Amino acid sequence: MSDPNATWVVMKFGGTSVSAAERWRTIAQRCALEREAGRHVLVVVSALSGVTDLLQRLAEAPPGEVGAELLADLDARHAELAAELALEPGEAFDIERARLDDLLQDPAASGLQGEHWLATVQSFGERLSSALGAQILGAMGQGAVLDSALDLLMVDPASSEGPLSAYCEENTDPEMAARLAQAGPLHITQGFLARGPDNHPWLLGRGGSDTSAALLAARLQATELQIWTDVPGVFSADPGVVRGARLLRRLSYSEAQEFAAMGAKVLHPPCIGPVRRHGIALSIRDTNRPDAEHTSVGPRSAATEGLVKGVICRSGITLIHMESITMWHQPGFLADAFAIFKRHGLSIDLVSTSESGVSVSLDPRRPGRGPQRGLEPCLEELASLCTVRVSTGCVAISLVGNAIRTLLGRLSEALDLFQDRTIHMVTQSANDLNFTLVADAEQADRMVQKLHAKLIAPIADHREEFGTSWSELTAPGGGRPRAWWEARESDLRAVAADGPAYVYDIASVRQAARRLLGIRSVDRVLYAMKANDHPDVLRALFEEGVYFECVSPGEIEHVLAEVPGTRPQDLLFTPNFAPREEYEDAILRGVQLTVDNLYPLQAWPEVFAGQSLFLRLDLDAGHGHHRKVVTSGAASKFGIPLHQLDEVLEIVREHDIAIVGLHAHTGSGVSEPEVWKLQLERFLELLPSFPQARVIDLGGGLGVPERRDQSPFDLAALDALLGELSVPEGVDLWLEPGRYLVSEAGVLLARVCQTKSKGEQAYLGIEVGMNTLMRPSLYGAYHDIVNLDRRSEAATRRYTVVGPICESGDILGESRFLPESREGDVMLIANAGAYGRVMSTHYNRRAPAREVVLEG
Repeated sequence: MSDPNATWVVMKFGGTSVSAAERWRTIAQRCALEREAGRHVLVVVSALSGVTDLLQRLAEAPPGEVGAELLADLDARHAELAAELALEPGEAFDIERARLDDLLQDPAASGLQGEHWLATVQSFGERLSSALGAQILGAMGQGAVLDSALDLLMVDPASSEGPLSAYCEENTDPEMAARLAQAGPLHITQGFLARGPDNHPWLLGRGGSDTSAALLAARLQATELQIWTDVPGVFSADPGVVRGARLLRRLSYSEAQEFAAMGAKVLHPPCIGPVRRHGIALSIRDTNRPDAEHTSVGPRSAATEGLVKGVICRSGITLIHMESITMWHQPGFLADAFAIFKRHGLSIDLVSTSESGVSVSLDPRRPGRGPQRGLEPCLEELASLCTVRVSTGCVAISLVGNAIRTLLGRLSEALDLFQDRTIHMVTQSANDLNFTLVADAEQADRMVQKLHAKLIAPIADHREEFGTSWSELTAPGGGRPRAWWEARESDLRAVAADGPAYVYDIASVRQAARRLLGIRSVDRVLYAMKANDHPDVLRALFEEGVYFECVSPGEIEHVLAEVPGTRPQDLLFTPNFAPREEYEDAILRGVQLTVDNLYPLQAWPEVFAGQSLFLRLDLDAGHGHHRKVVTSGAASKFGIPLHQLDEVLEIVREHDIAIVGLHAHTGSGVSEPEVWKLQLERFLELLPSFPQARVIDLGGGLGVPERRDQSPFDLAALDALLGELSVPEGVDLWLEPGRYLVSEAGVLLARVCQTKSKGEQAYLGIEVGMNTLMRPSLYGAYHDIVNLDRRSEAATRRYTVVGPICESGDILGESRFLPESREGDVMLIANAGAYGRVMSTHYNRRAPAREVVLEG
């Protein structure tokens, strides 16, 4: 006997969720769990994957022509699903299938035409899947009442645009809830459709099953609406663009609405309103992983104000720019202009105004009503009102989060990413939920990746709102590969017992070298030894076939003394603003010398007369993870600017100097392989001016993943991109990375000394500080921090990890989510093999951590 007072939960399952037998087992299990919890369940289903498109093709066939192949495909899809469950489609399915046959055999008898005909034919996708679904649930011991959506949802003609874009009245219906409860605790019905004023099915638009479920949840006064799909929720970016996009565990209704409206495909935008207005909890869940973490949507929380939760990109944006010098004193100009858009059926999305101009974007998402329909006549009419200019094929990149205005002061560094891009429009939403830039489509994916890396990746590990990354969810085995140190914890603890230490795994150094040496399009790999000059590291790289790049006489002397077999002529010396004596010393030693400034050539031409040199050029395109590691462009001290090349060539000719190599380095921590291809393209353009050049050195800077949701640098893509270009015979390509070869091979170990709490702020003090590891304070660099002694314990506290140096900037990691840590615990700081010990100081007269090498 069904309890008439039980609460309701509505569970909507999308096309992928109802298309496989295993997923129907999940559906039955979730229904059973809800019923065991004392709740009534209404299951709302979409059509099987691909069926709606198939039916649309059937509906658009010439009148009287039945697509036999399409019908056979339709039957096969449903039969295969039933067969997987050892079933044959039953009576309810056969009835709906016969109705479809009758409709297609004699369209005229139905009296339906145009959109009414299309809507009715397409409605059979959900009608067939729900009929089969009721049978499947019954076979699994979950007897479900099959209800027609036409009896549960009625179209509101006044607000509907037609049979393919209908809207329904949003109201509670206690009588319907009581009627369904009396009929049974578990029901199944169709999404996507409702009863039209002609008593035939009208559709709620593509994605409308979400809206159907939300409206039914409102009518039933449900406590929860669950949207089940093939992903566990909303992510902080499109996972197809940003592999490290993070699952958003919690969103406010308004944030969810904004994500859906701005292009996130997990939710149909109209579904948010009903649950928000009726206070119904909303969750998005993964049918493949029913018990995994998911996105929950509910009321706004003050704890997440001013937090960027997503970077969303919409393509296909059309901009209309309207200019008139009389606009500023012309009352009603906007009303007149917007009325023209309305007359031509064009929906405006973004608006930006000035005294003499207005720019608007056209909403590309309205079904069947894209920007191009009605655009030309609209432009002709607008021309009588103002000067009109159109930009097509743009993208809108939006930062989404509650109280976005509070972040504007912190966005300046992120917006530097757009300095070389054309920005057509900048808008901030009136509801304070998004900040949007409209730009050309070129490099849109890269901009989304960079914004995500700049604004979300640094905080995602330390905010409970962010969950698992897409790369972890989809990685074979469920996560990233283990780091070398995870297999050597006992060795590391033994090292830490004798005090803080940098520890290097030589096997990891060799592996990184072999990866780089495997790039077929690169002829030589040099190691920028300033990254880590430990003798064992240098010797291992030399044994693998790596050469060396030095930036000081001291480095030259060090590598020649510590690496047997190294020859001066195999070294590349690249000084910067160095005294004359260093250039003279390099020439005497026979080291290959690089000049990166016009001044030495002008002031000391006699030093270089008759010599062979490399030139380091500034290609005027800097890149890097922080402004202090960008090494090209006007703000960088490195390289000869291209506008000085004529003077360089004149000095070279006059003093018989042979330019045998061209060199550039744009910055460090660069993750886009395209950067090196662009450099090579520029060099190939310059190469005819240097007929004696036999080397193009593309520098280093290959990015190293710092966080667990970041992907490794794509060496295969780099190889392929460089291979697309034709390098002249006799010219070699060189790379000279530093950090890539050694960063992941090193960790820093130090014990916890003290803990401290100040209000909600918790500090974790360790033995070493910025004197040992300078990168966090100097570059704002991120290093993963792990409590090695408590790896099996759950993270329960957020700490700011600090050292003993008397400086406010002595911070090694901010807001790190760690287990409760105690004095004596061994902390491990990862990715510390590069620019760690070599940059250490004795500031405060504190000795930096020692170095230890692990072999084997």
